[in-house]
Amino acid sequence: MPPVIQVHNLRKTYRVPVRSTGMAAAVRSLFHRKTRDVHAVDGINFSIQPGEIVGFLGPNGAGKTTTLKMLSGLLYPTSGELHVLGYEPYRRERDFLRQITLVMGQRNQLFWDLPAGDSFELNRAIYHVPRPEYQQTLAELTDLLDLSTLVEKPVRNLSLGERMKCEIAGALLHRPQVLFLDEPTIGLDVTAQRRIREFLTEYNRRHGAAIMLTSHYMADVEALCDRVLVIHHGRIIFDGALAELAAQFHTYKTVVIKAGEDPLPDDTALASYGTVQSRANGTVALRVPKADATRVVGRILNDMHVTDVSITDPPIEEAIERIFESPEDETVV
Repeated sequence: MPPVIQVHNLRKTYRVPVRSTGMAAAVRSLFHRKTRDVHAVDGINFSIQPGEIVGFLGPNGAGKTTTLKMLSGLLYPTSGELHVLGYEPYRRERDFLRQITLVMGQRNQLFWDLPAGDSFELNRAIYHVPRPEYQQTLAELTDLLDLSTLVEKPVRNLSLGERMKCEIAGALLHRPQVLFLDEPTIGLDVTAQRRIREFLTEYNRRHGAAIMLTSHYMADVEALCDRVLVIHHGRIIFDGALAELAAQFHTYKTVVIKAGEDPLPDDTALASYGTVQSRANGTVALRVPKADATRVVGRILNDMHVTDVSITDPPIEEAIERIFESPEDETVV
């Protein structure tokens, strides 16, 4: 089966003015303007298969949103090739637009002073969705997102979490096959984040849609994505399974010890096993080099009376941070 998204050597370069501060510099720039090139996206390559949910990670300014805007047709690429569902997005063909959607957590598509249902009706007309299909889809989305009490309220009266659920519903009324989601859970509480993650999982299962997700909440990525793309300085520096990313960039393990009848040794004594990270209520967490973890656990069981010892990986955020520390020209795919 051909990929739904195919990107080859994609670039987006902006030419921005450069000048010093001060009035004299401002006057000189009127006659002799200096510019420099900023490579927001710098020759990236990847493909996404039908039904795949892919996390798109990177620090602020790495090129995530620029990439999504090119894939959805909002920006024209400087060079390279990209195809989504066999179309070139920047041509903005109707058949293409009917099959994709872009949801940006910091942008509104619903009319502020009108009920969300009115915006839904407008979207139905824009996408020429037959009314029976629209009503069926709206009923499905209302059930999955628990919108029954929200669609008749003016959008300005909704909480952030309620508005975000309505934003997502409005973007999916035409049942797109490719979803570009840019921070869809930003600013939401834990309950709202979980509800939206569950909804996206169910939508993907029911309709086989491909989803490309950017998020600074690693709980979103861990819950939804088996594969991640990591972009930094406009370049893809990792493309692979989330588990592989963690295995490759975690250099240590966390060994958690729970005391038995005897108290655990003090931090100085425990230093021979690893670095003490925390101690509370008879439990100590040690940071141990990954290669030594099994051996250290064996020593602990031999030397101490404990009720439990466990080995865990550090948070995935730490692996991401290690990738961002890589040199700018180093690719770790």
